[in-house]
Amino acid sequence: MDIIVIYCTVPDKKIAKNITKVIMKHKLAACVSMVDKVHSVFSWDGEICEEKEILMMIKTRRSNYGKIKLVIEDMHSYTVPEIIALPIVDCSEDYLKWLVKETESQK
Repeated sequence: MDIIVIYCTVPDKKIAKNITKVIMKHKLAACVSMVDKVHSVFSWDGEICEEKEILMMIKTRRSNYGKIKLVIEDMHSYTVPEIIALPIVDCSEDYLKWLVKETESQK
């Protein structure tokens, strides 16, 4: 089972919660953790910018990446949202079983 964590930064809690609700409603992830007050420094249009953001860490199956990406792109306020998927190379067997169970498609 390929499992991943998707990182996505958003400008505020409202957007983070709205995206999370859709992802969880459709069982696209087992868990979304949100880290408040992330200090991001980035280059945009030739300028160095600094923003306070919310970091979303979305734990899911690799097969759900495309659907989650579409949800984020549809609901995000940024022109170019950060959507980065990282593989999970190892995790506890119990956590893996839970993640698989929670992301099973409803029939």
